Amino acid sequence: MRYSGFQVIKQGLTGNKGWKPVWREPEPKKSYDIIIVGGGGHGLATAHYLAKKYGQKNIAVLEKGWIGSGNIGRNTTIVRSNYMLEGNQPFYEHSLKLWESLEQDLNYNAMMSQRGILNLAHSDSQRDAMARRGNAMLLSGADAKLMTADEVRKMVPFLNFDNARFPITAGLLQPRAGTARHDAVAWGFARSADQHGVDIIQNCEVTGFQMKDGKCIGVETSKGKIKAKKVAVCVAGSSSRVMEKAGMRLPIESHVLQAFVSEGLKLTIPGIVTFGAGHLYISQSDKGGLVFGGDLDGYNTYAQRGNMPTLEHVVEDMMGLMPFLGRARLLRMWGGVMDMSMDGSPIIDKTHIDGLYFNGGWCYGGFKATPASGDAYAHLIATDTPHPTATKFRFDRFLRGGMIDEKGSGAQPNLH
Repeated sequence: MRYSGFQVIKQGLTGNKGWKPVWREPEPKKSYDIIIVGGGGHGLATAHYLAKKYGQKNIAVLEKGWIGSGNIGRNTTIVRSNYMLEGNQPFYEHSLKLWESLEQDLNYNAMMSQRGILNLAHSDSQRDAMARRGNAMLLSGADAKLMTADEVRKMVPFLNFDNARFPITAGLLQPRAGTARHDAVAWGFARSADQHGVDIIQNCEVTGFQMKDGKCIGVETSKGKIKAKKVAVCVAGSSSRVMEKAGMRLPIESHVLQAFVSEGLKLTIPGIVTFGAGHLYISQSDKGGLVFGGDLDGYNTYAQRGNMPTLEHVVEDMMGLMPFLGRARLLRMWGGVMDMSMDGSPIIDKTHIDGLYFNGGWCYGGFKATPASGDAYAHLIATDTPHPTATKFRFDRFLRGGMIDEKGSGAQPNLH
């Protein structure tokens, strides 16, 4: 079934009895050409592009839980490409361009809303750094505007401009940035992959890898052994544990990142605002709830839950930026497990094991990278060559000294 306004009207007039399941619930076959381990946003996007763009049909996506149970449903929905370094910026701009046509590509409403993101500067040095970042964005074909304090005041007059410790000196605006409904993105990619013949197998945990003569020839799962010509892993915060089963140790740490939603309030915040004096990012949902987050919890963990000290830190930042929210009530909070690479940038590469591929280390950039990650990973798996925008995301950069240290967008190893 193709979704359309006509279908909505037709189903509404006929008791909504004609809607079909969004994807099938198949049992795993004994073998596939490609197995994707991880049914999150990146795994499903990879399956979508492999099937639709590269014509691969015999594909399975194995998810240990249910679709949407991992980080894809545990983020703060922000989509942007305001990176600076050569290895990152073209990739994230490619991703943003894919976001802009994603709903048409998937025939699914991902609630993409390009409301813009405003990064605040609170000192002259921060303003100069933002000017440099904005220039790098413009050179890569992205959009950016350096705003004066007066321009920022006109756009978001409710901020605390009189804070003596953290005066707002400027802002870097990316108008094309915005938000998308995170779980709808997973459902849309899953539906499209299924329509192109991909088997999506939920509640199927990978417990090991089958190896023969130094080559990966399949996986061992909670539903039995499954053969494959190629195995592609993308399991976010579980990367280290899964790849350990193949005898690999990754340059990755797992940390929990918390997110929060307030009660519904009158619509106030026009887009996304980030506090440059701390680490707070905040936007407002269509229902009026404030969606916000901050820094990682400092300890290593695989648990999808947070702690009170981090909540206190994030709320303190919010009060420093928007004191008028002091009486707002917190509705809910949750945690997602982040796979933090040691330079804050991702890895999309073949491993030293023939037939085994890896995608991970996304740090804070996972959700916004979803379409480009799937496109680049599919290109690598189908052609055994890196995608033009992902040539820097190789394992060996840590040996070559080719790290992509994007401070403020990824890990800070000295802090954890």
